Formats: sequence, C-alpha cells, structure tokens
Amino acid sequence: MKLFVSEGNPLCLKVLAALELTGAKCDVQVLNHEEKIVPFLNRPVRPVLLLPDEEYLFSPNAICQYLFEVAGKEAIDGSIQLLEWEATVLQPALLQTLQLLVLQGKSSEAASVLKGPLGWLEQYLSKKSTPFLTEGIVTVADIVLWATLYPVLSNTAFKSGESQSVRGWFERVGQLPACEVAIQRVLHGKGLDALKSFLQKQPAPHLQRRDSPPSSNAPETDDSELVMTEEEIEAATLTWSSGLPGCSESSEKKHPVLPQEGKRNVLVTSALPYVNNVPHLGNIIGCVLSADVFSRYGRLRGWNLLYVCGTDEYGTATENKAREEGLTPQEICDKYHAVHAAIYKWFQIDFDYFGRTTTEKQTEISQNIFWRLHERGFLLGDTVEQLRCENCQRFLADRFVEGVCPHCKYPEARGDQCDKCGRLINAVELKEPQCKVCGQTPVIRSSKHLFLDLPKLESELEQWLDKSMGSGDWTSNAKHITRSWLRDGLKPRCITRDLLWGTPVPHPDYSDKVFYVWFDAPIGYLSITANYTSEWEKWWKNPQQVELYNFMAKDNVPFHSVVFPCSLLGAQDNYTLVNHLIATEYLNYEDTKFSKSRGVGVFGDMAQDTGIPSDVWRFYLLYMRPEGQDSAFSWADMALKNNSELLNNLGNFINRAGMFVSKFFEGRVPEMVLQDEDKRLIAQVSWELKQYIHLLDKVRIRDALKCILNISRHGNQYIQVNEPWKKIKGGDDDRRRAGTVTGVSVNVACLLSAMLEPYMPTVSQTIRDQLRAPAHCASAMLQADGGFLCSISHGHSIGTVSPLFQKLESEQIEALRKRFGGQQVPSKAANSQTQPPAPTEPVINASTHNTADPERAKQLTAAVAQQGAKVRTLKDQKADKSVITAEVTKLLELKKELAVAEGKNPEPSSQKGKKK
Repeated sequence: MKLFVSEGNPLCLKVLAALELTGAKCDVQVLNHEEKIVPFLNRPVRPVLLLPDEEYLFSPNAICQYLFEVAGKEAIDGSIQLLEWEATVLQPALLQTLQLLVLQGKSSEAASVLKGPLGWLEQYLSKKSTPFLTEGIVTVADIVLWATLYPVLSNTAFKSGESQSVRGWFERVGQLPACEVAIQRVLHGKGLDALKSFLQKQPAPHLQRRDSPPSSNAPETDDSELVMTEEEIEAATLTWSSGLPGCSESSEKKHPVLPQEGKRNVLVTSALPYVNNVPHLGNIIGCVLSADVFSRYGRLRGWNLLYVCGTDEYGTATENKAREEGLTPQEICDKYHAVHAAIYKWFQIDFDYFGRTTTEKQTEISQNIFWRLHERGFLLGDTVEQLRCENCQRFLADRFVEGVCPHCKYPEARGDQCDKCGRLINAVELKEPQCKVCGQTPVIRSSKHLFLDLPKLESELEQWLDKSMGSGDWTSNAKHITRSWLRDGLKPRCITRDLLWGTPVPHPDYSDKVFYVWFDAPIGYLSITANYTSEWEKWWKNPQQVELYNFMAKDNVPFHSVVFPCSLLGAQDNYTLVNHLIATEYLNYEDTKFSKSRGVGVFGDMAQDTGIPSDVWRFYLLYMRPEGQDSAFSWADMALKNNSELLNNLGNFINRAGMFVSKFFEGRVPEMVLQDEDKRLIAQVSWELKQYIHLLDKVRIRDALKCILNISRHGNQYIQVNEPWKKIKGGDDDRRRAGTVTGVSVNVACLLSAMLEPYMPTVSQTIRDQLRAPAHCASAMLQADGGFLCSISHGHSIGTVSPLFQKLESEQIEALRKRFGGQQVPSKAANSQTQPPAPTEPVINASTHNTADPERAKQLTAAVAQQGAKVRTLKDQKADKSVITAEVTKLLELKKELAVAEGKNPEPSSQKGKKK
C-alpha cells in the first residue's frame, strides 16, 4: 500500500495517526498540494491510499477505517455513526473555522462556528462512562474526531467555552504516541501557521449543505465553489462541443436477457418480500427500490443486466395468515402476490421478472441442492428441542416466537435473531418466550431435524468471502455483520421445520418435514430465474461471466453472506455467488416503527391514495435512504424536500430553461457562443456528472442523488447571474448572450433528465418529452465516461414546457400526518432500539414513565440537541411557519420526555424562556 499525504493539510493528520496506531505496513509519500494522484478525478486530493489491487481510497475517514480493519479493529455501529457525523457536520464547520482563525485572525467568529458541534459533542461525552467515545479503548472514531479538532483545540487563541468533557477526552487521545508523530509530520512544530499554504488554496468555505453527500470524495467544502484548472475547463468544453454520438443500437429491452460474451453481465436480486402482508416504505427502500435504481442505471450504462425478484411464499406466517382470513395458504399467496405486484408497479419498479416461490421449479432446484449437499456429507441429522404452542397445537417457527434476548436482554428478540445486538438465537434460548399468534407461553418438545454443517464449510466460505469482499462493493454493515458471525464461530444450522406449507424434504426419513425458509427462500432467486428462462443456468452457474448484486436490509445479511453461500458452495455445482452485497439500515416512521395493526406509517397500498406522485415518493425515500445509520421518514421533512429541492431547485431550473427557449426564441434552441463563464459551468456540471457515475458504480445511491441537485443549483445560479430575461431586451451582443445562456441551460436540463431516470423515471421522461430530446440521449450521456455533451443543438425545436412539481401545502401534510399516525403509544421496548449519535431526525418515542431512566435520558439528550439543530436550520431557511411550529412542538415534547427520564417534573422545562 502507498499513502500519499501533503504537509500542512489537516485532513492528513487523521490518516497518519491511524497509520501509526494500527502499525499497518504502508509506504508514505509526501507530495505538494498540486500533484494529482487519482487519475479519474479532475482535481488533486489528499490524502490518497493506493491499495494493493490498484484501487484508490481518497476519503480520509474511509482510509482510517480501512487501516483499522486491516489491523483487525473493525468499527462498531457507534463509531460508524460518529464518523458520519464528523464528515457531515464537524468537518465542514472545522474548515470554515480554520479559514476564520488562520487566514483572518477572527477568533471569536471562529468559535461561534464550532459552538454547535462542540456543544453536541460535549453533551454526548458527558453522558459516557467510558474514557473514549465508544469504548474503553481508542477506536477509529477517537482518532478521526481528535485529528479534526486538533488544529483548533490545540490553539490558545481559540476559546472553546465550557467543554470540559471534550477537553478531557481530547487530551487523553492526544497523549498517544501515534498522535504526537502525526502532529510532527503534518505541522512540523509550526502550529496553525503550517496550515496557511493549504488553506489559501481552498475555496471560500461554507458550511456543508445538509443535502450534500455525507462522505463525498471531494474535499469537504461547498462544491459550488469547485476550483478547476484551465486545462480541465478546456477539456470539458471540448467534450461538450463533440456533441451527442449517433444511436448505435436499439434501447428496447429484448427477453429473455441472457449473458453475452464481451459484455458486463450483471445479475441483480432484491431480498424476496414475504407474501403474508403489505410492504411498508422501509421494506420498499431497503430492497426493491434500491435495486431498481441501480438496475436502471446499469442499463443506461450499457451493461447487460437482469433484475429478478418475487414473493417469498412458504412458511408458518402464510399458514397463520390463511387461518386469520379463512383462506387456504395458496389463496393467501395468490392474493398477496397480486397486492405486491400492484404496489411495485405503482412505484415503477422495473423488474425483468417478478415471480414467486410456490412453483415446481422451486421444488426441483431446492431438492437438487439438498441432495447434492447430502451426497457430499454437508448435512447432519440430530434431535433438537423446539418450542411448541399447545394452545395453537403446532411447533412454532422462529419468527413466531418472541422473548428476551439471552445476550443483550432486548425484550422483543425473535426466535432466530435479535434485532438489537444482531446475534443468532435458538428459539429455546429466549427468556420469557411467547407465541406471537396467541400470546401463550410455549413448551419445549423434541423433534428430529437436518442441519447444514456450516463448520465443515467454514474454511471454504472464508476464502470466498475474502475474495468477494476484496474485489466487490460490500456495504460496511454487510462486512461487519458477516465477520461477526465468523468471529463467533459457525455452528450447524437447522434447515428443516415441522410445518405443512413449504417445499417438501425429499429424504424418506424426513418426509413429514419441509425446508426452513432461510434455506429455501434464497433458492427462490434461482427458481424465479428458471421460470423466466429455461436457460437460467447461464446466469446462476456462470461465475466467470456474471456479477451478482444482492440488495437487502441489514437483518437479511447473514443468510445471504453465510447460509446461502454455504449451501451453494457445498452443492459443488459451479454456482454464481454474490459479488456485491448491498445492505441498508432501517427506515423508521416519524418517531416510531411502522405498524400495520396500529395504523402507524405509510404502507405500499396507501401511498397512491395520498395524491403524491410515485416519483416524489421515490425521490424522498432515496434521499433518506438509510445507508450509514437508521433514518426516519418525516412528513414535515418530505414537504420541505419537495418544496425546496424539487420545486424551487430542480423544477425551477428545468422549467426556466425550457420557458426561455419558448418565450424568447420561438421554441428553437438559440446559437451558443461560449464565454469563460459558460465553460466554467460546463466543467462544473461535468465534474458533478463524473461524481454521479463514480458513486453509482459503487452503489452509493443516496450520495449520487445529491449530484443531480448540485447541478441544478449550479444552473439556477448561472441563470440568476446572467439574467437572460433582461439581456434579451438589449442590443445584439446582449441578445446573443441571452441565447448562449438559454442554450447551455436547456442542455443542462437535458442532462438532468438522463441522470434522473434511475430515480424519477416519469419526471425524467416528461423532461425529455418537453425538450423533444433525442431518444438515446440518456444512455449516450451516461456512457460517455462522465463527459457532459451538447445533446440539443442550435435550431432544435422543443415542445410545450410545463411545471414538473407541485407544492406540498402544510395543511395537506398535517392531514396526512394525522391520518397515518395511529393511536397507540409505542412500547418502551421499541424505544430501546439503538439510537444514532449523529444529529439527524430523532427517533425517540414519548415516555410514559415517572422514574429516572439514565439510558433513556442519554438518548433523549442527543435527540433534543438534534431537534434543536433542525429547528434552527428551518428558521435559517425561512421555512413555512407551520412547518417550524410543528418541529418546535416536537422539540418541546422531547424536552418534557427528557425531564421525565431524568426523574424531574416535565412542566418547568416547557416554561423556560427562549434561548437567546
């Protein structure tokens, strides 16, 4: 490995400290600020880590995480969340602080910029009993946050106020020899003066926008101020001038899609939704919608891509649902399969095939894999103890038992896994188990079952995982969950159940059994493909030519990264295994969980009834996609994002560009005579496009969406500065200038339509229809390796332009909030879900207790700080008064809850005067 750093660059401090602390073997090269290392970036960045496989890491935090992982010190969830907070909140504020402190000597103004982040960190640390951020030892989060704060907290001119906990923690970390070495290598004993050269080359800083990527690969400054060289600007202009290439092949999809020689063959699956209920928004974003965005993007990029999914239909849940509704299990499957299909169609999920698991192909392929495992000695027979509900007269499937986790004491652990600590559980290990159907306490009974011998496959699995994780794009939570399973040591896993509704076990000694859902269901990907095409093995027994992407929520990870791969490895039939495992965290609803029974949350069949277009739902879910930590759907925030990002930013720019063509130039694109300002915009847009492609190639779906919004922001600013509506009334030069601005703008709008296609397909097509854009422009521009092309040339006639989005009024949103809010207050157990430390949408529920609860008080303290920051942001943005009032009300309620959790009377806290 090679690490490239530059002296006087505060971003290099953290990686050098991490390198010293972990002892990773790495060649360190010190370069000046201008030398370019990463070939596909337009601007030099530092630090950069060149990996053994010739891949580059150029996000400082990602480099630190990688060095710690190489040393066997993986980041836990709390550390990951703190790293995201550092990248999105602390680091942007720090760079602005350094500009004020070092270049302008404004120490008091510098202190005010960091007051909020330091205040939050002080609250966080004051509630900790450990000497460091998350544990009793230093973690990657300690190194990153310490290094970020070092330039200011080590300077006597900076007044940090009453931050005693921060100071104590900062000094403890700073005493490490690794930190002292890093300080010397970056600052050479010169203090803040060493940073002047670096800071002088940075754009005028702004606090990073809330809507910008949480850990972008560019330096953490406002990317509307990108500094570009003349060479980069000229190169972008030259690419633009080359125009759109001709259409070489039809974009119409031909079925069946099969792997092709010489093409990138991509197979995409999303976790099969269970058929016994209606999917809610969290289910949709975690699986099918995320996979759909990536699939649409891949097709635009020219990949030979197949996207399959379907309903998972076997198991006890289906049996019980059938009993509840007075139908047969097959009738239940037929009913809800149609419900799912209709919901996904409305959400515009573009499956190549949406199937189901209750098919002959499922039985055939599952039983074939079973026999191959049996013949190769990877199955074990054993008598096991199971929970049986005497009231229901049946053995209980794992997910129909609930109780107290034997490891972390979480009170709502399932019979197969605890959602809080992520540990595997045998149902009989649960404390205080209850049947989820009738609420009775089950009893333990013996039954003979078959097990997959995971320990026998462990070595082969680890070899495959090292290769897959090393070369593929696995999300950090997928890696962490998988490695935690391996760290604990694999145990034989039962693959049979005492049920009626399932794939029959073909072995004569187990003829009264069916396959366990987590053995059977992933095989559904194969059987669904087999129902799509008789040549399914070209996808599923072709690992040399096919790349497999799995999309899922984090609770499905171990079954896709351990159990299912072991089944296929043990079958020894050259199966295609996952190359890229993409897992999300959880999406909550407002301040609680989705609950169909309590009427809480928006479910797939309800979204259409709100009157909000499916593209807007797609946009907001993808904007809030829970990637690094759990996130929360919020009606107020949805309205804010619709009205600010879609209506006032994106829609405003695209509509203005088209209207100028219609109004000023009789519907024909005017001649474009580029000046330096136009070329700079083209270069900026080209840079954002390249970022978009790089991010989506790495399946960073949420971050790539922000590139689209950044481009439209650049476009709005460009129009506002140049004022074509005024220049059109002037002389020939002014009119020519108005024409150039209009022509460039309408071409940016056309590019935005292409970039929007994976996210908002209807809006994307509407834009192209209004502009009468060439049919192949979307795929052509995304296959141009990030080059922004002039796709609508001089003289092109556009169609009728009309607004793309409508405002969401506060009254409409408040009515929807009440409609989907339910009645029942969630249990305290729901509140005990791990809360993210980063200041995002709070997910704490109302307390109904009158005694002190220190753990809950700690959570609520963070939530109060988070909500306070949100209120301040809304006020700064001059949001609608009703939106601000709703969020202030929530803040006051949180303060009351905090008082209760601290054992105080909640009323005084709500009577305090406003903070000055």
